[in-house]
Amino acid sequence: MWRNFASNALTLFIGLLLVAGGAVIWAKGQYTSPGPLEQAICLRVDSGSNMRKISEKLVAEAAISNAAIFRAGADYSDKARLLKAGSFLVQPGASMEEIVDSITRGGRSTCGTEVNFRIGILSAELQVRELDPATNRYREVLAFNPAEEEAPAGYAEVAAQSDVRYRVTLAEGVTSWQVIEELKDAEFLTGDVADVPAEGGLAPDSYEIPRGADRADLVVQMQERQQDTLARLWAERDDDLPLSTPEEALILASIVEKETGVPEERGQVASVFVNRLKQGMRLQTDPTVIYGVTKGKGALGRGLRQSELRGETPYNTYLIDGLPPTPIANPGAAAIEAALNPDQTSWLFFVADGSGGHAFAETLAEHNANVANWRKIEAERANQ
Repeated sequence: MWRNFASNALTLFIGLLLVAGGAVIWAKGQYTSPGPLEQAICLRVDSGSNMRKISEKLVAEAAISNAAIFRAGADYSDKARLLKAGSFLVQPGASMEEIVDSITRGGRSTCGTEVNFRIGILSAELQVRELDPATNRYREVLAFNPAEEEAPAGYAEVAAQSDVRYRVTLAEGVTSWQVIEELKDAEFLTGDVADVPAEGGLAPDSYEIPRGADRADLVVQMQERQQDTLARLWAERDDDLPLSTPEEALILASIVEKETGVPEERGQVASVFVNRLKQGMRLQTDPTVIYGVTKGKGALGRGLRQSELRGETPYNTYLIDGLPPTPIANPGAAAIEAALNPDQTSWLFFVADGSGGHAFAETLAEHNANVANWRKIEAERANQ
C-alpha cells in the first residue's frame, strides 16, 4: 500500500512538473511572440510609475494579452527596476519583450511631444509638434517666433511636461552670426556663447538635446559635426579640382548653397564655379557681394545697388580673382559634396529661369539669350 501511495505521489509530482514546465514554455512564448497590437500607439510612462501600472495600461490599449506575463518577463530579465519616464512608440505586433526593452533601455522618448527650434535664413521659429503613431508623422500644435511674439499659453503647459523632447534645427545657408543671435531666444537653453564661430563651421542639421542644455556645448557639437562631414567628403573629392584645402572647399560650398535652393542643381552650379576657377575667370556671384555688405548679419532685404556691385570688399567676386577669404554661410553636407564632386559640364554661366531653377550656358551668347528671357519673365510678372 505504501509503495502504491509513493508511486502515485511520484507520478503526480512528475505530472505537476510537466504541467509547470509546459506553462513556463507557454508563458515564454507569449512574452517573445508578436503581440496583438494592430495600430501603433504612443506609450507614456510617467515619473514614479511601475511595471504594474504600465502592464495594465498596455492591456487596456490591447498591446499585450497578459499583464502578469509582462511583469514576470520584466522581473526575470532584471529590467523591472529599470523603467524610465518618457513617451515610447510601440509598433504594431510588438512583443512584450520588445516593449520592455523599449521602456527600459535608454529612457529617451521616441514619440509624444517635441519642441523644435528651427533657425531659418530669415528668422527662427519655435514649433511644438506631436507624433501621430498611426502615420509616424508629426502634427504641428503651435508655432511662434520667440524674438517677435509672446509664447502662446499652450507652450507653458508643454514646457512643464517631463517627457517633452527638444531639438535645434539649422537650415542650410544660415550664417554663424544668425545662429548665435537666434539661440539667445531659445528659452530651453542655458549659458552664453562668448564669440561668434568662424563662418561655415557649423553643420546645418537637427540636434536633439535635453532641456537646459548649454548653448556653448551645443555650438561645439555643431562645429564637430561640420568638421567630421568636411573631413569625410574631402577624402572622397574629385582629383581634378582647383581647390587646395578643405577650407577652400567650404568656401565654394557656401557659395553653391546660397546660389540655389534646388537640390538637383547643386552639382551643376558647382560645376560652373569650378570651370571658372580653372579658366581664371572671376566668379561674379551676387551672394558673395551681399555678404561683403551685410557681414552675414541678417538678410539684405533688397536688390544690390550698382554702387555695391562696384564697391571694393574682399567678398566682391566681380572685382577679386578666385574665392573670397571665408565662407559666406554654413553649407550643408549636400552642398559640400557638390563642391567636391561637381557635375562634369562645360558651363560657365547661369541665370534664373523663372521656375525656381536656373538656365545654364557654355557661351556668353547663350547666356545673354537666357538673361533676356529672364528679363522678359520679370517684366511680365511686374505687369500682373
